[in-house]
Amino acid sequence: MRTRITRGTKNVFADLGFPDAETHLLKAELVTRIQGVITAQELTQVAAAKLMGLGQPDVSRLLNGQFREMSVERLMRLLTRLG
Repeated sequence: MRTRITRGTKNVFADLGFPDAETHLLKAELVTRIQGVITAQELTQVAAAKLMGLGQPDVSRLLNGQFREMSVERLMRLLTRLG
């Protein structure tokens, strides 16, 4: 039995048929950058939360992929606050 493999695009959200796939991809990229800054600066979630003006549970949810309700603008502000 052969398995058929279809090459996707660079946007998994578009491949899965999500409405507004470009915005989803942008948000995911911003959260990835936020995670990268937190890791590079060796911040705890508590320290990152303080810098971003969030609670630690909010940072945990954000880093666990629960950012659908956040706007691109808010994610940009959070990234800026991290430096």
